[in-house]
Amino acid sequence: MPRLSRYRAGPDPYRSGLGLSRAIAAVLCAGLLSGCASMAQSAASDFAANLSTAILNQDDPELVGDSLPAYLLILDSLAAAPDASGDVLGAAARLYAAYAVVFVADPDRSANLAAHARDHGVRALCADGGQPVCGIDKLPYGDLELQLGKAGSDDASVLLSYVIGSLAYIRTHGEDWAALAELPRIESVLNRLLVISPDRDAALVNTYLGVLNTLRPAALGGQPERGQMYFERALELTGRRDLGVLVDYARGYARLVYDRELHDRLLNEVLKADPRQPGYTLFNILAQRQAAGLLASADDYF
Repeated sequence: MPRLSRYRAGPDPYRSGLGLSRAIAAVLCAGLLSGCASMAQSAASDFAANLSTAILNQDDPELVGDSLPAYLLILDSLAAAPDASGDVLGAAARLYAAYAVVFVADPDRSANLAAHARDHGVRALCADGGQPVCGIDKLPYGDLELQLGKAGSDDASVLLSYVIGSLAYIRTHGEDWAALAELPRIESVLNRLLVISPDRDAALVNTYLGVLNTLRPAALGGQPERGQMYFERALELTGRRDLGVLVDYARGYARLVYDRELHDRLLNEVLKADPRQPGYTLFNILAQRQAAGLLASADDYF
């Protein structure tokens, strides 16, 4: 069974918030709070950016987890519109995914919330005209590659939202072979995103590719050395300040190849680091919790 099945929900920085920062910013910048529509655009943008920054710099994950459901309800009301924009649907996909896999411990509830994330991500592909990415979730693999080749930078945001929602769904449905069969499709989209996505998303894309390439050992079709390359690139792009990348690197690559020395070195780096880094504090604290758990189980694993 591919190891995505073990990545269940709970306080787990599978990736720093699954785009949580941009999800919240999209909610607010789109004018989704009652007073936001009457603000000047610059004021609304500043408010969105400030709130997003405050959340990511929060050192109490439980406070954030308790607050996010209100935003999910706001997004649901806007996403229900037949003409909902790609920004709205993408924000819904990212925020549902982040909440489902980072803050919800009950597996059934997490799976249900992740299904909402996937559905919003699929709808985002067809919003605002949707060409050329509308319907890629249903295309045969050969046609998918051809169609992705037509996607440009304007499509990057909805493609990443689709990836985030889909990975949350796959992660919470690890026993569902139909869900796992979508992994090659998601990897193809990520490979295209390496080419067309903006610099701010590059570390996220590289981390996801690192995870996907280390789901299976080489003997079963995995590409762990390629995965290691992606993890190293993500660390370079974040200046090693995103501790969640180090955790994914240890859990994905080091455990897969049974490299105890690398595993412990990466996780001890996480524990020794100052988690309070601008833009990373919230998920760095979660990463340290995960690192402690992985180190505690290392003797049994190795």
